[in-house]
Amino acid sequence: MRASIKMIVGLGNPGPKYEQTRHNAGFWFVDSVAKSYQGQLRPESKFHGDVCRVQIGGDDVWLLKPDTFMNLSGQAIAALANFYKINVENILVVHDELDLDPGIVRLKQGGGHGGHNGLRDSISRLGGKDFARLRIGIGHPGDKSKVHNYVLHQATRDEHIEMDAAIDRALDVLPEIVTGEWDRAMNRLHTAV
Repeated sequence: MRASIKMIVGLGNPGPKYEQTRHNAGFWFVDSVAKSYQGQLRPESKFHGDVCRVQIGGDDVWLLKPDTFMNLSGQAIAALANFYKINVENILVVHDELDLDPGIVRLKQGGGHGGHNGLRDSISRLGGKDFARLRIGIGHPGDKSKVHNYVLHQATRDEHIEMDAAIDRALDVLPEIVTGEWDRAMNRLHTAV
């Protein structure tokens, strides 16, 4: 058992221009959670993003999509966490992951930022890296110099289908993630085909 989750943050960039880009996989997940649990995300300026509260497995969980752009994601996360006194270990950050192929989704506890600017800012502003992560695979363009363009472009139709399937699998284990049944959630998620 690990700490229960009280906040789920999807990383991404706001606005229609970025809506379908690979870098917005975290936003896609939070939108799916809100829809599944009858949440209505609404802009909240003091939290620098779209926010709502849902009930997952009987627990209240805050959902957040920062409107600060990726590089300043931590500003929104820290604002909500500080206001509601949510500890770092009770936060799940959902983000795109270059090192996983589309269709792969993995849970991870803590760790570094791995070059991901949204994670880098989150670690800096939260003063710790012990938050949980849900990593949604987007694949890698094959060359480091192509990464910036790749993440800010729309996923192909096939990639989108794979990523949506991965998000659905993660939604299936979300109640276990929220209640801290980490091993069970990881076992189900990581062995899914």
